[in-house]
Amino acid sequence: MSVLSQANRIYCIGLRGVGMTGLAQLLKSQGKEVWGSDTAEQFFTAKVLSRAGIECADNFSAQHLEGRIDLVIRSTAYNEDQVEVKAALSRGLPIMTYPEALGELTSQLKSLAVAGSHGKTTTTAMLAHVLKVAGLNPQALIGSAVPQFEGNALTGSGELFVFEADEYQNKFRYFSPQGVILTSIDWDHPDFFPTKEDYAQTFVDFLKKIPVDGWLVACADSAEVKQAVGQAGLKPEQISTYGLTAGYWRMVRMWLDEGRWHFSLQEGEEFRGEFWLKLIGSHNVANALAVIAAARRLGVDLEVIRQALASFEGTARRFEVKGKLTNSLTLVDDYGHHPAEIAATLKAARSFYPYKNIRCVFQPHTFSRTQALLKDFGLAFSEADEVIVLDTYASARETAGEAAGATAQELTEEIKQHHQQVQFKSTIDEVADYLMATANRNQLIITMGAGDVWQVGEKLIAKFGLISGGKEF
Repeated sequence: MSVLSQANRIYCIGLRGVGMTGLAQLLKSQGKEVWGSDTAEQFFTAKVLSRAGIECADNFSAQHLEGRIDLVIRSTAYNEDQVEVKAALSRGLPIMTYPEALGELTSQLKSLAVAGSHGKTTTTAMLAHVLKVAGLNPQALIGSAVPQFEGNALTGSGELFVFEADEYQNKFRYFSPQGVILTSIDWDHPDFFPTKEDYAQTFVDFLKKIPVDGWLVACADSAEVKQAVGQAGLKPEQISTYGLTAGYWRMVRMWLDEGRWHFSLQEGEEFRGEFWLKLIGSHNVANALAVIAAARRLGVDLEVIRQALASFEGTARRFEVKGKLTNSLTLVDDYGHHPAEIAATLKAARSFYPYKNIRCVFQPHTFSRTQALLKDFGLAFSEADEVIVLDTYASARETAGEAAGATAQELTEEIKQHHQQVQFKSTIDEVADYLMATANRNQLIITMGAGDVWQVGEKLIAKFGLISGGKEF
């Protein structure tokens, strides 16, 4: 038996991280006692942990490691120099990283991994929702809050475990999935994967881990995905394909009607009728196609899938409509931080709000990503009427600071090569003040990025108030 399966009292360092919060809920559902610590900064996960009855201390202290502890799980954000990790080592306590612990769970359960450069979070949540509606009572771990789940995890008693598989730092090496959805391969995380080839190879290696009785659902629209699948050596019967333009599960056409995104579906040579989503954009139609293909692999009836997709309400920070403010300004928040994600989100926004003046507030995430993809970033904002660039989010990944890559000011100048209305603002307060002074009812403001750019929207809500808003979780 593994250390994780034998441990009954588990302490988590960095507990308010999204992944760690989900993992803690899953472990508690197994009857384990789980608690931990994190910085005093508050995230949505604080409410989730409180609702689950999981205690999390503010800040770190060696004293937290006193008493009986069977296992320590640490976030990969903290190494052996961190005060609580040091205390655990000095006591000789078993220590696992978050991906190692998640990997143990994937080997204990019938696990289904959702991988890819883009769309992981939405696709994971959408699949978990479909399986829940189908009565399969899945367990799930998602990389963002899902209002319908009141958090970012499902703790069902069924045999299926749906999880978001993060490629960063090659966490793939710890996971043992029975089934995999692969949405895309688009070079990212250049601080860890120095070349496109290094990045693509980690996906190939992951696909090779699929067992002989396992399966893969792969996006046929992506040349990079098709190449990786070809190199993985899977049997044809293990592979299901999907896509907007190609694949066994294929979109025939899509359209917007009465605030819903509709699409019709072809399965091989058979027409399977119309589906509809509350989510917007062709990229979410592609996510839904992936879920349909995976759910059918699991034997879920197509009519159940159709009904479940129509009721799925999305996840936090993925084109999350925060609401309409008292000045009739529409406010949206999105996690997009890669050029492909930015372009897809703004394209969807333009199609859904064709007459709105779209103002995009973008916060770069990591200097190395900005440097490696600078030209692509410059072209990504064509659907926005105005672009406001915030200073780069201070990521713990890049202790070298600006020396690691391009700055937000350099990004601003690059975007200006292709866009007329672009400006740089150094702080969240500066952006919020500017928007408060210039916002009007014909505008859609999108705050975008993987850092804390969402705080701009919170300041606008505090200033103007909401006529209507999104759901609490």
